[in-house]
Amino acid sequence: MEEKKFDINSLIGFVLLGAIMIWWMYSNQPTAEELEAEQKAKTEQVQEEASQQNEAILNNVNEITVQATDSLSLVKAQSQLGAFAYSAALPSAKDGETVIENELLKLVIANKGGQIKEALIKKYVTYDSLPLYMIKDKNASFNINFGTADNRTLNTQDLFFEPTISKNGEADVLSMKLKVTEDKYLEYRYEMKPGEYMVDFTIRSQGLSNAINSSQEIVLDWNLQGYRHEKSIRYENQQTEMYYEKEDEDIDYLSIGGEDDAEENNVNWVAFKQHFFSTILISDQAFEKANLASKTLTKDEEIDTTFTKAFYLKAPLTLQGGELNYNMNWYVGPNDYQILKKYDRNIKEVVNLGWGIFGYINRLIFIPVFNFLQGFIGNYGLIIILLTIVVRILMSPLVYKSYLSSAKMKVLKPEMEEINKRLPGKENAMKRQQETMAVQSKAGVSPLAGCIPALLQMPVFFALFRFFPSNIDLRQKGFLWADDLSAYDSIYKLPFHIPMYGSHISLFPILASVAIFFYMRMSQSQQMNMQQPTQEGMPDMQKMMKMMMYFSPIMMLVFFNMYASSLSLYYFVSNLLTIAIMLVIKHYIIDEEKIHAQIQENKKKPKKEGKFRKRLNEAMKQAQEQQAQQRKKK
Repeated sequence: MEEKKFDINSLIGFVLLGAIMIWWMYSNQPTAEELEAEQKAKTEQVQEEASQQNEAILNNVNEITVQATDSLSLVKAQSQLGAFAYSAALPSAKDGETVIENELLKLVIANKGGQIKEALIKKYVTYDSLPLYMIKDKNASFNINFGTADNRTLNTQDLFFEPTISKNGEADVLSMKLKVTEDKYLEYRYEMKPGEYMVDFTIRSQGLSNAINSSQEIVLDWNLQGYRHEKSIRYENQQTEMYYEKEDEDIDYLSIGGEDDAEENNVNWVAFKQHFFSTILISDQAFEKANLASKTLTKDEEIDTTFTKAFYLKAPLTLQGGELNYNMNWYVGPNDYQILKKYDRNIKEVVNLGWGIFGYINRLIFIPVFNFLQGFIGNYGLIIILLTIVVRILMSPLVYKSYLSSAKMKVLKPEMEEINKRLPGKENAMKRQQETMAVQSKAGVSPLAGCIPALLQMPVFFALFRFFPSNIDLRQKGFLWADDLSAYDSIYKLPFHIPMYGSHISLFPILASVAIFFYMRMSQSQQMNMQQPTQEGMPDMQKMMKMMMYFSPIMMLVFFNMYASSLSLYYFVSNLLTIAIMLVIKHYIIDEEKIHAQIQENKKKPKKEGKFRKRLNEAMKQAQEQQAQQRKKK
C-alpha cells in the first residue's frame, strides 16, 4: 500500500482561500456611520410602536371621557330645557351658520336662535364706501318667548336649530328646526328667490301641542338698532322712523324725534325704515296686538355716529290647534318706490311722498316724468334741471295770471288811495271798504285773482319737498361739486360747529337763498300793487313783506345746509326760471296802458251783482248802520 505524502500545493491553496475569505469579510464590515444609522432606525421603530400603543390607549380614554361629559351635559340640558334638550344634543348644537343669497341680498342665518345674523344689501354701499349691512354684529335679534308643558320659560334665541338646505325650483330654501324629537319641532323656513329682496318666511310647529304651554302667552320679540348709512346722521335721523299697517290698510308711524311707543291691534306689517333702506316683517295673519316703540340713539352728532334709532316690536302669537302656523315675509332692501309697489302688501307707503294731494302729485306726475327723463339721460343733475323746467313751464300760466292781476291793481291804486283820503278814520272803515270793493267790481278786478295762482302752486312746492329726499335714485349720484345729490354738498369744512347750521358750508343752499332773495324783491313790488293802501288800525303789510324778503332767504340758508343738495338745486333753478318768466311777462307780454284802457271800458259796462257780492254788500251795509247807531248813542 502506498503511503500518502504531504501536498504542499494543497496547503498553499487552502491558505490563499482562507486569506481571501478573511479579506472579503473585513472589506464588507459596516462603517461607524452605518452602524449609527442602523441603531437610530431601530430606536425610531421602537418609539413609533410605543407611540401608536400610547395613542390607542389615549383615544380610548378620551372616548370614555367624552361619553361621560356628553352624558353629564345631556342630563344638565334636560334639567334646564326639558323636552327641548333633544336639540342641545344634536351636532348642530354649536355656533354654526348658513348662508343663503342671490344677486341682490345675502343673509347669514345662525344655528343659535335660527335668526338672521347678517343681512347684506349687495348693490349699495354706505356713504364711506363700505358694504351696506342692515344686520351685523348683534345689532338685531328675533326671538319667540314661550312656556313649556313642564313649567319652563324658554327663548328661541338661546336654543340651537338644525339647518337643512334644499331647492324649490330656482329658489333656495333653508329650514331651521328646533327639535324635540326627529318628527316634532319648531321650524323657521326661509325661501329666497332670484332677483328678489323679499324673502318668504314661515314660523310653524309640528307635534308640539303637548310640549308648549298653551295657557302661557307666546310672544314674538323683534328689535333692531339701525346703522348709520348716509353722510349726515342728523338728516338720516329725520327720515328714519317706524311704519306699520293696521287693518283696512291704515298706515301709521311713530314720531321721528326722541322716544315714542304705541299699542295697536290687528297689525299686518311693521317696517323699521332707515331713510333709504328698510327691514320689514310682513304677516299674512295679522298680529292681534302689537307693542311698538322707537328711540333716537343720536344724542351728540359729533360722538354718536354708529346708530340712528332703535326699534322694538313685541307681538303675542296665537296657536291654532295647539300649533304655531304663521306665513310671513322679510323685506330687506332699498326704499325704491318702483320695487316696493310690485308687492301687493301696501309697503310702498314707507316711501314718504307726502299725504293727500302732495302724494298724488308725486305718484301721478313727478315719478313718471322723472323715470321718463332717467330713461335717456344719465346725469341726475341735468334730470333735476329738466324736471324743474317742465314744472315751471306748466306753472307759467299761473305766474301770468298773478302778474296780470297785479298790473290791474296797480292801475286802480290811485283811485283806492283817493277813497282813503276822502273817507279817513275808523268810523268810515266799513264805507271805505265798501267803495273800494265797488271800484274793483266795476273794473272787473279782484285781489283774490293774484292770491289764487300762488296758492295753486303750493301743492307742487310741498310735493317736490317730499319727492327729492325720498328718491333713492339720487343717492350717491354726483353733479358739479356735489358728490351725492341725496346729501348736502359741502364745499368747506368749518373748524367748529354752528347750532342748527352744522360744521360745513354747502353751496347750493347759498345759491338758492340768493335766488329767493331776488325773486322776493322782484315780486314785492308786484304784491304791493295788489295790496290796498294801509288803513288806520291795520298792520303795515309793506313792512311785514320787507321783513319776509330778508328772513326767508336766511331760513333757507340755515335749514337747507344739511338737506339734500338735489332739493336746493331745484329751488335755485326754479327761482331763476321764475324770475326770467316774470321779466318776459313784464316787458314783452303785459301792456299797462292797454290794461288801463280795458278797465275803463269795464267800468262803462253794467255789472250784474252776484249773489255772494250782494250778500257781502248787505252785510257791510248793516255793519255800517250799526256803527252809526252806536256813535249816536255816545
